[in-house]
Amino acid sequence: MTAADQVHRQAARLELAVLVELERLIAEAGPWVRVRTACEVEVAGRRLPVPVVTMGSEDPQAPAVGLFGGVHGLERIGAEVVLAYLRTLVSRLPWDRVQQRQLESLRLVFMPLVNPGGLWLGTRANPQGVDLMRNAPQDAVGRVPFLVGGQRLSWYRGPAGAPMQAESQALCDVVEQELLGRPFSLAVDCHSGFGLHDRIWFPYACRREPIGWLPELHALKALLDASQVHHPYVFEPQSRLYLAHGDLWDHLSLGAQARDARAVFLSLTLEMGSWLWVRKNPRQLFSRDGLFNPLIAHRQQRVLRRHIGWLDFLTRAASGHALWLPQGAERERCRRAALAHWYPEHESRT
Repeated sequence: MTAADQVHRQAARLELAVLVELERLIAEAGPWVRVRTACEVEVAGRRLPVPVVTMGSEDPQAPAVGLFGGVHGLERIGAEVVLAYLRTLVSRLPWDRVQQRQLESLRLVFMPLVNPGGLWLGTRANPQGVDLMRNAPQDAVGRVPFLVGGQRLSWYRGPAGAPMQAESQALCDVVEQELLGRPFSLAVDCHSGFGLHDRIWFPYACRREPIGWLPELHALKALLDASQVHHPYVFEPQSRLYLAHGDLWDHLSLGAQARDARAVFLSLTLEMGSWLWVRKNPRQLFSRDGLFNPLIAHRQQRVLRRHIGWLDFLTRAASGHALWLPQGAERERCRRAALAHWYPEHESRT
């Protein structure tokens, strides 16, 4: 049985909407996509797949973009945003020559439902009670906020010294196999959380020191500001808000820098501000699902539309990375500008 058949079988039996939609898109895309199962997760006597969909160039030197969702099962909207963008691409492919040409030199990787067990149970954590985004081995350098920064009480990191959970390890394996080692790659992880703004976070979460790819991130932000003048995003390092233990993207970024300092790997987290939805529909305060997802249909549709343009921007930026990545003296200028903008206390010491 192929991975696509496994997705179909599981989706038909379990009727998880995300898996049903993914199966439909796989069938519609036909030869444009390849699909496999990164791992399976057992919950309530069932086995749920963690699917990976790839499309585009097979060249290992081609730039790549990975899109991830559903790391927290309760944040269903993250998986739906990834699927909405995949749906957009699949609908374009039969007629959009620009899209077809782009995929000749760009690889796209979709992992829309990292934590199907959490989605099935309606929980942030996986079926073992582990918060996957606190499951990597590194500790924060500095004080983390009580509970939300990752510990072994509620937002549970997992047993000390134990291997990562199957879902966490599957995400890391996909990133290492599909993204790392290329001259340029970019990852986007879609979440929702408290706040009145949509935020784009980048590492680190574990320390208040700037990441090595800070000039490239500043150049990407400048590109976004110039090409999408009225975008709603606050673009910043996660450490500006709080520190956290065990962040998966910190773990992968640290590993990528150690692996090849010449390659560029930019990991971004889309943190959709759920207070925007609660403010317009206060009744959502009385629903755990409503604290993290838009519950009214037209508002959900608006959220899905809102982020398509940004994800499309990122694939175009990846395709044209050689034209905007800073080099030489320009890279140092971008580094100084980034320090002044995001790390003024650090910039004053350099």
